[in-house]
Amino acid sequence: MLLSQYTENKIEAGCDEAGRGCLAGPVFAAAVILPKSFANELLNDSKKLTPKQRLMLREVIEKEALAWAVSVVDNNEIDKINILNASFLAMNKAVQMLDIQPELLLIDGNRFKNQTDIEYKCIVKGDALYQSIAAASILAKSYRDDYMIKLHEEYPCYGWDSNKGYPTAKHYEAIHENGISPYHRKSFALNKQLEIQF
Repeated sequence: MLLSQYTENKIEAGCDEAGRGCLAGPVFAAAVILPKSFANELLNDSKKLTPKQRLMLREVIEKEALAWAVSVVDNNEIDKINILNASFLAMNKAVQMLDIQPELLLIDGNRFKNQTDIEYKCIVKGDALYQSIAAASILAKSYRDDYMIKLHEEYPCYGWDSNKGYPTAKHYEAIHENGISPYHRKSFALNKQLEIQF
């Protein structure tokens, strides 16, 4: 069972991102403030859930959360500021979009560049430890997956409906055969064989 709170009395927002390790598409981030009484046995790190479970939990989270927000940083911005900074930017944007001001940010991972004046705590594998981070991981992942499925309709050759932009053998093969799309991250090594960047 995941922990409901890191502290006893502070308003906490869990924060996580999705799409950091992808070759294409944006990075998504979410911030979620759950009520202290929130409980759901299925809630877990989004990577441990099926797409169907994530969508079901997304509905529950959006209905029962005190506040939630999802933000996006596109591939062009990723190329300008690098993926790590883009992930931090996306999480900061999500926090700033919340209807309620949190008093503590629970960040999944070991690093964060805070652009707010809110106290924060980095928690490695936090999405498997705290409910609010797990909820944020589910929103970020499910909204990003939906977005990549839409992009797949525009560029079906890359198989984004299944790989969601992640580096699979078929994705690399499609890049070799078709070149890159406007949604690919040019700052990434997109040609696996030659290990060169476009």
